[in-house]
Amino acid sequence: MRIVMIGTGYVGLVSGACFADFGHEVVCVDKDQSKIDALLAGEIPIFEPGLDELVARNVEAGRLAFTLDLAEALPGTDAVFIAVGTPSRRGDGHADLSYVYAAAEEMAPLLPKGVVVVDKSTVPVGTGDEVERIIRETAP
Repeated sequence: MRIVMIGTGYVGLVSGACFADFGHEVVCVDKDQSKIDALLAGEIPIFEPGLDELVARNVEAGRLAFTLDLAEALPGTDAVFIAVGTPSRRGDGHADLSYVYAAAEEMAPLLPKGVVVVDKSTVPVGTGDEVERIIRETAP
């Protein structure tokens, strides 16, 4: 299976590395040039015990890759995971879903037919409905 993971933080990088270790082809995408540069250089920007070896092993095996280019990553993918940050909004503490919705809007015109889109688990109930609406309204 080919998987695209949007976001290379704790959820995206760890999940992507684990999926790759299960034998799947994974491309992790991020907008942060310094994070992608670090990952391409073999540097892990977060601390998770054993993650550095897991990433290195799967990059070397050709199952795990990193890019800034979502359009390059999406062709032929079977599943896309939205694993971007959902910080608390200032003032009311609710989850800021702007990054989730921006990812949905950016990927919508690029999604292959039949692809499965997965929201990460830390989003509030109903977020999937809004992501689906954005994709339907933005896709060609």
